[in-house]
Amino acid sequence: MKQITIYSTPICPYCEMTKDYFRKKGIEFTEIDVAADAANAQEMIRVSGQMGVPVIKIGNEVIVGFDEVKIDAALKSQASQ
Repeated sequence: MKQITIYSTPICPYCEMTKDYFRKKGIEFTEIDVAADAANAQEMIRVSGQMGVPVIKIGNEVIVGFDEVKIDAALKSQASQ
């Protein structure tokens, strides 16, 4: 499985939904709090072209927002590689 990174903020309900989704599936991820560090926020914008959270990076695929269908497709794609 490829590296999974979630760019999030502490007060974002969709970020919490995303993290809970991965936890329920037993999938490990790295969380980056973009509210705590401007450099991390800039990295997220560079990666996604977006300022909104969550931004989910699964391997080389970037998903903006909590979208189970896109997340599952990216996970399936990464598992087959």
